Amino acid sequence: MTRANPASPARRKQAWRHVGRALVTATAVIVLAGCEDKNTFVAPPPPKVDVATPVQRAVTRYIEATGNTAPIKSVDLVARVQGFLQTIDYQDGSFVKQGTQLFTIEPETYKLKVEQAKAAEVGAQATVKQAEADYKRQVELVQRQAVSQSTLDTSTSNRDNAQANLQQAQANTKLAEVNYGYTKVTAPFDGIVSAHMVSIGELVGVSSPTQLATIVAMDPIWVNFTVNEQDVLRIRAEAARRGLTVADLKQLPVQVGLQTETGYPHEGHLDYVSPTLNTSTGTLAVRGVIPNDKRVLLPGYFVRVRVPFDQEKSALLVPDTALGSDQGGRYLLVVNGDNIVEQRKVQIGPVDNGLRVIESGLKPEDRVVIAGLLRVIPGQKIDPQVTKIEQPQASAK
Repeated sequence: MTRANPASPARRKQAWRHVGRALVTATAVIVLAGCEDKNTFVAPPPPKVDVATPVQRAVTRYIEATGNTAPIKSVDLVARVQGFLQTIDYQDGSFVKQGTQLFTIEPETYKLKVEQAKAAEVGAQATVKQAEADYKRQVELVQRQAVSQSTLDTSTSNRDNAQANLQQAQANTKLAEVNYGYTKVTAPFDGIVSAHMVSIGELVGVSSPTQLATIVAMDPIWVNFTVNEQDVLRIRAEAARRGLTVADLKQLPVQVGLQTETGYPHEGHLDYVSPTLNTSTGTLAVRGVIPNDKRVLLPGYFVRVRVPFDQEKSALLVPDTALGSDQGGRYLLVVNGDNIVEQRKVQIGPVDNGLRVIESGLKPEDRVVIAGLLRVIPGQKIDPQVTKIEQPQASAK
């Protein structure tokens, strides 16, 4: 009896299939294990952020305000005598010097009154001479007892009346000359004269002085502005620290710029400080005087005003873009020695030549994040890229 061969082709084929499945399973396990190693999390490198130390330099402290210009002198030219306007001797809006004749008001009548008064004065002088001579004769006659004392008294009275009449005549002459002078209206000071308000041939000064025009002084010119109470306290504290008097404060320069000008090209000095604050607004009225020989500043302009009152030799400054703000106020992002970002609360000051003055909260050696603030948060480690703060051009405003 014959037996089947255990190593027949069918059995060998089936055995190889089992071996192949085992190899596939083992390979899959190895591949999966390798993939698992490759998916392990690797932390990204710290972000690169620009940092810089603050700029340290001298900074001038200013009081800044908005003011308006006003003429130092502005006078209405009026007719002080009655008469017909005879001439207008200037061009409307022209600049005139002091003493320039501007209007003439019917001078002939008043010239005749002067001559009449002078004639009356001459007659009064003659009467005085006659009364004086008569008085002297009566004195001699009384001494010789040729006339009575009453005659001398009458002569004395006549002499005194004659002298009084002479004084009255002299006063009338001066008054007539003054009125004659009013017939020529002249410029009381150097300035620009407005358009005339009356015409030639018009009767002026009938019941009250008639306004003829207005003359305005242009050089120098006033600048009026106000200072709030907080700035007043700062200035007074600084003045007390430096031992400045009120007279010294009036020597402080005042710098002025028009709305369309760059910087503050016009400079003068303080002229007046009000002795009291306005309780309604909490401000102090201040006035500066500015040379205006080219008449660039016209009365009524709104101008930018600043007054330098202190200078800090070592102020710290950063770009405005480095500052952030939240409910607690303004802050800077500062990098510590371990390259960790910290939030630093600061007190800011004015802008000086494009950089913001930091009053407190910052040290000269601090590294400040000046770019990429949105890419970093406090407590994060960064890769600081040390750079230098660029000095912008001086700001116009």
